[in-house]
Amino acid sequence: MIQNTFKICFVSLFILIAINFKTNAQIEQNSAKKTLSVLDYNKLVYVKENKNSTQFSSLYKQLLEDADKALHEGPFSVVDKTQIPPSGSKHDYISLGPYWWPDPNKSDGLPWIRRDGEINPLTRGTSTDETTKDKMFHNTNTLAMAYFFSDKKQYAKKALELLKVWFVNEDTKMNPNLDFAQGIPGLNTGRGIGIIEFAGITNIIAAIEILELSKEMDAETSKSLRLWFSDYLNWLQTSENGIFEKNTKNNHATHYDTQIVSILLFLNRDNEAKEVLEAVKTLRIAKQIQPNGEQPHELERTKAMSYSTMNLKGFTELAFLGKKVNVDLWNYEAENGASIKKAYEFLKPYAEGKKDWNYKQIGDLDKAQHKLKQLFVLAGSEFNVEAYCKIGLDKDVEASSLLYFCN
Repeated sequence: MIQNTFKICFVSLFILIAINFKTNAQIEQNSAKKTLSVLDYNKLVYVKENKNSTQFSSLYKQLLEDADKALHEGPFSVVDKTQIPPSGSKHDYISLGPYWWPDPNKSDGLPWIRRDGEINPLTRGTSTDETTKDKMFHNTNTLAMAYFFSDKKQYAKKALELLKVWFVNEDTKMNPNLDFAQGIPGLNTGRGIGIIEFAGITNIIAAIEILELSKEMDAETSKSLRLWFSDYLNWLQTSENGIFEKNTKNNHATHYDTQIVSILLFLNRDNEAKEVLEAVKTLRIAKQIQPNGEQPHELERTKAMSYSTMNLKGFTELAFLGKKVNVDLWNYEAENGASIKKAYEFLKPYAEGKKDWNYKQIGDLDKAQHKLKQLFVLAGSEFNVEAYCKIGLDKDVEASSLLYFCN
């Protein structure tokens, strides 16, 4: 009798422990879904479980090769540039407008003049921060993703180092502003449209959250990073350059919103993020997209396909972020009939190659069309549109991305 009672108690205790373990696992998984502000946690887990499949193996192998290379690069810092910003502090980010060139009719070349779509090589390199920033953003995200999929801690350690050097360490960190982004020699020291250079900040947010989720980041670094992002968000929302960018009418406004919403979600300020996303309906979609799906501000550029793709990608990212806080931008249609879906339908025949592009597109049209196709894969993946998935698939069995893909 005593033995039976003991067995029953033991079994009951075992069941309670198992249930508690399962519950904690579910809580942790739910927490992970919420923590990944700019990514789909379920998709990442699916890829990790199937990384050696035909669908993902080549992409996974390439990711690890890129991560192995990144282990031997950097760290990167704004203080490494050769040029001193107008503030006198190398901790301030500085860049030059990429489409601006010295005036050949002036002895000193000043003020520089605009040649839309043509990148001046003088605006790249180590004299300013734009090239270094791109490398830092890319490597940090690559290392974090490689760590998530492989569980190899050397990738996490390197990613953490890059984050600390750029955002945290007193002697190397960047001040949380873009006062001197995309300046034009002879005209100004910085412009609001330079804010678009930080559109990739979402990749940094993803990297931070992956390291936090796996407990590879210490609490002090997490706190310091959130302080930096909070200060940068305040600058975006209150500075002259930030307010200017918010009030632009094209892709700059769209990608300004992606930064704002991503950071708000990262900082757990969901209600504020929801307000911004609701405003996207009338302030962005209704004003930037025509009832027939055209994006007129982008079509007037010298790289019309590239800019149409870039702007629509911003809208697609906002629609994905909207799902996090129950704001449906994907199915929204403005009073004038404008919608994100119609923008896709306008570009669809060009992505499929069924219609010749009759707008201006200097540079490589095939490359621009490839990016457009990949945008359709993104939309098809995030919003379950099979027809869009097929547009971007060059092969039937291989995925085109580890972050978004079609089954």
